[in-house]
Amino acid sequence: MKHTITILVENHFGVLARVSGMFSTRGYNIDSLCVGETENPAISRMTVVVRGDDEVIHQIINQLNKLVEVIEVTDLSKESYVERELVMIKVTADGTRREIIEIASIFRAKVIDVGSQSLIVEVTGSEGKVNAFIDMMRPFGIQELARTGEIAVMRAPKGSQGS
Repeated sequence: MKHTITILVENHFGVLARVSGMFSTRGYNIDSLCVGETENPAISRMTVVVRGDDEVIHQIINQLNKLVEVIEVTDLSKESYVERELVMIKVTADGTRREIIEIASIFRAKVIDVGSQSLIVEVTGSEGKVNAFIDMMRPFGIQELARTGEIAVMRAPKGSQGS
């Protein structure tokens, strides 16, 4: 089963290496990993997607909590959350430019660069949406693809008001 885990860590040199090292030394594969500063520059949020049963995920969370720089670990898979990925795709566009733009429009993707023989298209969304868009672009010839991996934030509880 796929699990999305967020880890709040102290924003220090080497923390990413220690966290990812914990996964590799225990033989856990990371499907995706995104890291960035939070609203507080002293804290970074890591979003890690891993596959495993509840026992494996419980072990991962326990090991992460033992790391000194880790502030909080949350398995969002048991919560209601919003996830997004960003993908940029360079697609061959010799004579198919209009068709690519129409498909991009359906997916609410943006053309962010136009070359004489290619387009670069940006799409954000859930893993399923991103995968579907990539599949639609394959017949045109994908020259290059860059994918962020998943980022996620827990939804507010039902009935609560945002600030």
